Amino acid sequence: MEDDTGEKSSFIVGLIENRAKEVGVAAFDLRSASFHLSQYIETSSSYQNTKTLLNFYDPMVIIVSPTKLAPDGMVGVSELVDRFFSTTTKVIMARGCFDDTRGAVLVKNLAAKEPSALGLDNYYKQYYLCLAAAAATIKWIESEKGVIITNHSLCVTFNGSFDHMNIDATSVQNLEIIEPMHSSLLGTNNKKRSLFHMLKTTRTVGGTRLLRANLLQPLKDIETINARLDCLDELTSNEQLFFGLSQALRKFPKETDKVLCHFCFKQKKVTNGVLAIDNSRKSQILISSIILLKTALDALPLLSKVLKDANCFLLRNIYTSICENEKFDLMRKRIGEVIDEDVLHARVPFVARTEQCFAVKAGIDGHLDIARRSFCDTSEAIYNLASKYRKDFKVPNLKIPYNNRQGFYFSIPQKDTQGKLPSKFIQVVKHGNNIHCSSLELASLNVRNKSAAKECYTRTEICLEGLIDTIREDVSMLTLLAEVLCLLDMIVNSFAHTISTKPVDKFTRPQFTYDGPLAIDSGRHPILESVHNEFIANNIFLSEASNMIVVTGPNMSGKSTYLQQICLVVILAQIGCYVPARFATLRVVDRIFTRMGTMDSVESNSSTFMTEMKETAFILQNASHRSLIVVDELGRATSSSDGFAISWSCCEHLLALRAYTIFATHMENLSQLVTIYPNVKIVHFDVDIKNKRMDFKFLLKDGPRHVAHYGLMLAGVAGLPNSVIESAKSITSKITEEEVKKIRINSQQHHHIQMAYRVAQRLICLKYSNQDEDSIRQALQNLKETCVNGGL
Repeated sequence: MEDDTGEKSSFIVGLIENRAKEVGVAAFDLRSASFHLSQYIETSSSYQNTKTLLNFYDPMVIIVSPTKLAPDGMVGVSELVDRFFSTTTKVIMARGCFDDTRGAVLVKNLAAKEPSALGLDNYYKQYYLCLAAAAATIKWIESEKGVIITNHSLCVTFNGSFDHMNIDATSVQNLEIIEPMHSSLLGTNNKKRSLFHMLKTTRTVGGTRLLRANLLQPLKDIETINARLDCLDELTSNEQLFFGLSQALRKFPKETDKVLCHFCFKQKKVTNGVLAIDNSRKSQILISSIILLKTALDALPLLSKVLKDANCFLLRNIYTSICENEKFDLMRKRIGEVIDEDVLHARVPFVARTEQCFAVKAGIDGHLDIARRSFCDTSEAIYNLASKYRKDFKVPNLKIPYNNRQGFYFSIPQKDTQGKLPSKFIQVVKHGNNIHCSSLELASLNVRNKSAAKECYTRTEICLEGLIDTIREDVSMLTLLAEVLCLLDMIVNSFAHTISTKPVDKFTRPQFTYDGPLAIDSGRHPILESVHNEFIANNIFLSEASNMIVVTGPNMSGKSTYLQQICLVVILAQIGCYVPARFATLRVVDRIFTRMGTMDSVESNSSTFMTEMKETAFILQNASHRSLIVVDELGRATSSSDGFAISWSCCEHLLALRAYTIFATHMENLSQLVTIYPNVKIVHFDVDIKNKRMDFKFLLKDGPRHVAHYGLMLAGVAGLPNSVIESAKSITSKITEEEVKKIRINSQQHHHIQMAYRVAQRLICLKYSNQDEDSIRQALQNLKETCVNGGL
């Protein structure tokens, strides 16, 4: 089946819902022959979970039912697609196509794994909605693409998206994971990149797609993360292995994962009336897939040689499952019996075309040999014609290029034509400094050459039928090979390559716990540090005893960058990559929530404040104690009293939830939280005031700091009249004086509670420490002395 999507998505997604707010999603990847089924309760009336999943898949086609099945107050998935995915093709299928019983049978027959391994028998009733979506999706694919999916060929996963960290669509945009914000305004030459663009040094299309999928849905399983990190440890310490793997992966075609779809799908049998349609393109793609597979299998011995001495679990497992698997050798020998030994996958159009015509060994099919002679004769005649024209028309630099759309054509430099061409040349088009054209003789030869090539493709496909059926028997092995190559491409050519281009000790291996602290020493922003040479590193420490940090500081002091930096470091760590820090230990995060920026939403008729409240409501409704929540300015878009009240109450809710929270604000009154809640920590970004100007240090320091009138200073720089500035200073001084007095009184009242809590915090840190018994005893003694002396 043809699939020229490249790096673009090749997902077909089926969606259905019920009145209990449940949504079923079936996502079929045409390129990798994988089927992902998810079913969940939609907790948001704005369908945030569904939008996140659709943003992840970025589908070509979305299939929905014609009737609204959503509960009252929710727009329905069909309306959701119209509003937020208007550029995606929407297909409406009859409600009867969404048949969960039919879906269960199809999944059972098509899955490469046994039904017991999938858990289908146990979860049939639980997953009935996504099985209904699966039935509609498979029906559309088979009817629209004219194929039959081979039994036991698909990689099927249930509820896959929720086995990973969940990052909603708004946070993906705020954190610049895939695309930099305002890229259309900054232009194509701006240096700022997204995290995806920073890591996108993969060589294969499948590796690039896997990298994007990992960034949007990082891992949660510590064992899998550590297996990747162990692999990185070995690659960074063993240069021979790193460069050997890089060279071995270059031998595999960039589209190796694409070959799978041509062996997982069979073309439907057609009637004689339909046979009149030109099927040479389908034959050509099938031949190209066989050549691509042969090239990939020929590259396996070099990969095996490189991996033979690897030590880490991941590389050893790849060596055992791929390199020592005899089925690949048998498949290579079977292909070698039919396909010519010298045939290789090529990207240049004419070379690829010639390889396809001569793919099958000579002597296997007499009709094929005749068609090849005709193809060679017409190709030779075309080159002879070009030589004749060079002499007759005195154009020594005439060339005869080829492309799949036009066939052969002439390319003549404009300087050789002296302003005009002989009348023999037709279809004249200027192309840069050259003129592209043809002639009646060339057009005639092109038709004959194309006809001979079509005959070659048809006869070659007939010769390959038996070989293709043999390959289909072991299609699950090809699925495994494609997955392994994509994973190696991501780890070697993206993760290890990125680390190798940085100075030594700039990136470090993160440590993981399920219940420990989030501690990053000298962390840096992974994107901005590549733009700014002298990026200031900052720390963070969050634990069960100190689970909220309130960040204060003037405008432009670095608060937003710091919040984004923490999230990106966590994402990097949970995809199994080193992080830009001196040291990092992390508690596994199940979801990242962000509330950043101030912008109206014209599409949903929401003001800036309403947009803020909707995003905040989504966070409070869906966050768990394992979530990482980042809030950058809450309540700015309404009255100061209401904004402060909402910010305070949201902080109290998150404190009760025990989620790790970083809250950036300009509201200095929020620093009073620390006087009531000892698990709150106040920090600020340092700034010096010189000659009524602010000198930003971008360095995070403990405790609150009142920078007098920093807003008024910026207003003065912006050009407000001095009389207005002076009047504003007088007003704010009176207000500030009262606030400082309140903070001092509250701090004194709650001093003893804070002391006790800080002791508890140190004890919890020691609980998760890896130090030996003597070191812990010494630390306890030091803590006791510090507490007695009032040092805490």
